Amino acid sequence: MVKRALIIRHVPHEGVAGYRQPIEAAGYGIDRVDVTDPAFGSLDLREPDLLVMMGAPMGVYEQERYPWIRCQMHRLALRLGADRPTLGVCFGAQMVAAALGGEVYPGPVREVGFHPIKVHDNGRTGPLSHLVDVPILHWHGDTFTLPEGVELLASSDLYAHQAFRRGPNLLALQFHAEMGEDERFHSWVEQWPEAVCESCGDVERLRAAHEEHGSRAVAAGRAMIGDWLTTLH
Repeated sequence: MVKRALIIRHVPHEGVAGYRQPIEAAGYGIDRVDVTDPAFGSLDLREPDLLVMMGAPMGVYEQERYPWIRCQMHRLALRLGADRPTLGVCFGAQMVAAALGGEVYPGPVREVGFHPIKVHDNGRTGPLSHLVDVPILHWHGDTFTLPEGVELLASSDLYAHQAFRRGPNLLALQFHAEMGEDERFHSWVEQWPEAVCESCGDVERLRAAHEEHGSRAVAAGRAMIGDWLTTLH
């Protein structure tokens, strides 16, 4: 039987992007569900062979405003308790941290733009080795405390918690190594120009960085995910 990967999309402009290729190359058929889909609340998130949760502009702490967050967190905790293969990206990584007992909260500054992460020694022998010295896209203002029982893999100058794992089956990434060739990047710039100006100067500078670094960033991100998928139990 074909392995199934479920992509949870929290907003239309934050999809799996560059990570689709390595997931399909690893033999997964991809299904996608939006949190606005009436069927979303009834899905058993333990069932997919691989669960991928993408980014979003809201915060994990906004559960009164977005009731689906609490619903998703409950079902995610069941999946993590069963140690089922799970990838969280940006908001998805924050969801993972919260489901494991960490606290998600607004950070002191927004981190937007292309720059490398600092991959720690324990990450340089695994999938994140592909990201060493590669400028990748960051776009967030929230962060989280590191849950117990996980291993910190990477940091940046602005945020200490950029990537963590728990064993072979759980990987959480605060950054967007999937973005760099997807047209939705331009939607991000158009929707949140204030975030760009606050963080990295101006929109045109960010667009130029996207043109310069985007393809290399996505190639590194694909290699990272491809390697990680080979380690799943």
